[in-house]
Amino acid sequence: MLKLITKLQANTSGATAIEYGLIAALVSVASIGALGALGGSLETMFGAVSDQLDTAVGAMPAT
Repeated sequence: MLKLITKLQANTSGATAIEYGLIAALVSVASIGALGALGGSLETMFGAVSDQLDTAVGAMPAT
């Protein structure tokens, strides 16, 4: 029985998998936060580009 307990304590592959899972979760949360923070500025930028294109197309002479 003592050998079984010693073998179980020496086995760390499950702990490594959990650590990788936690790292992946942390990276995912950070990515979601960064994309959420950039969302508003990207919407503003694309809105400004769209307005400029509308103005340019409206100023073109009709053919």
